[in-house]
Amino acid sequence: MIDLKGKIAVITGGNSGIGYATASKFKELGATVVITGRNASALDQAATELGVHALLADQANLKDLDQMVSQVKEKFGRVDALFINAGVAAFAPVEHMSEDQFDDVMNINFKGAFFTLQKFLPVLNDGSSVINLSSINAYTGMPNTAIYAASKAALNSLTRTAAYELAPRRIRVNSVNPGPVNTAIFGKLGMPEQAINEFAMAMQNRIPLKRFGEPLDIANLVAFLASDEASFITGAEYNIDGGININPLLQ
Repeated sequence: MIDLKGKIAVITGGNSGIGYATASKFKELGATVVITGRNASALDQAATELGVHALLADQANLKDLDQMVSQVKEKFGRVDALFINAGVAAFAPVEHMSEDQFDDVMNINFKGAFFTLQKFLPVLNDGSSVINLSSINAYTGMPNTAIYAASKAALNSLTRTAAYELAPRRIRVNSVNPGPVNTAIFGKLGMPEQAINEFAMAMQNRIPLKRFGEPLDIANLVAFLASDEASFITGAEYNIDGGININPLLQ
């Protein structure tokens, strides 16, 4: 049975969606949980609802990361599970993607994730677990996702390298690659509601299990990887996508 009692867990972007569900799951399993986010009101509300600790920090801002790590070290002394979850998406054809969009996605999804891991290394307990939230878009070649997909492919590459480098400390590093999940991310893209609904219906029809994932589906997998039950798993990528990648040629 999965047990996180006694573990100190940090979840970036923990005020909504998958991060929020994972914070709730971690706490249910006995962990002391710290969530981070860059929206102060949303972060405070989530922390109050969940009964967890909150630190205001932008994953793309290295000064914020330094301060966050310092606060975690001062209050808790160590971290046993680090879920690098914060991320953004910007969808557009290659020809229409702007430099600002490119920088925003890469600065949060890859640069920010990289330096979150780097700066937490002195605080990570030997034998701890790091989980990166990636995406099946890293492999699908889905139209309009070039930069988002590239950021997630880079994150998966980092997972493999970091897993090897950190193995002498028994720090495990793994990636979780969700498929379509019911979160608010599409509502933040400025797309008309009808377009979002049409896209969601078309995508759902391609999923063998005929449903979108729920944040709790992802949280359950992350909790397993954070636990001692997964102590022999590192450098791995887990697709959790309702089977959408089983045979894309038939879809």
